[in-house]
Amino acid sequence: MVTSVSSPTSAARPPHTESECLRYRLDVVAHSAVDVVQSAGGWLYDRAMAGWEVTVLLPRGCDEKPLRILGVHPAELESRLGQPSHSLAVSVEAFTAHDCVREQVREALADRLTEVALWGQGWPLGLDRGMTEAQHILSAAAVAFKAQALNAAGIDTATVAPTETLLTDSNWSG
Repeated sequence: MVTSVSSPTSAARPPHTESECLRYRLDVVAHSAVDVVQSAGGWLYDRAMAGWEVTVLLPRGCDEKPLRILGVHPAELESRLGQPSHSLAVSVEAFTAHDCVREQVREALADRLTEVALWGQGWPLGLDRGMTEAQHILSAAAVAFKAQALNAAGIDTATVAPTETLLTDSNWSG
């Protein structure tokens, strides 16, 4: 059952088609496309191929080609921050650089209905409490597409690891 909730910001949002409302949405916030592809590119590809709407929010001017190879939708960071999603993934660089990202991560962690995944080193003490390390095993296609995305970003692709490691909350479904 899909219900509509009215909020002060809902009038500014464009109407969604029924198929958009029924798709799971993963919003990814990162500092660069290279960071996303290196750390979570295979996982994002697998999610997109499973039917998720995957949007990568980046600062203005970032190279979008590697993300398009993975089948995800790049967008400017400011355009979608604050909108609710089923799942949120964030790099430590984006977390430390933007107050609004820090607030969104804290709100998502407090919301039992939102799945949260984090990557990178140096998370503030206490934020990673209740988080566990999870390994995502990449599909063969994810390995191949991640290699192409890394190549497009100018990164050596001699070997692409078959797994990616993320910090995840108890809601994470892989």
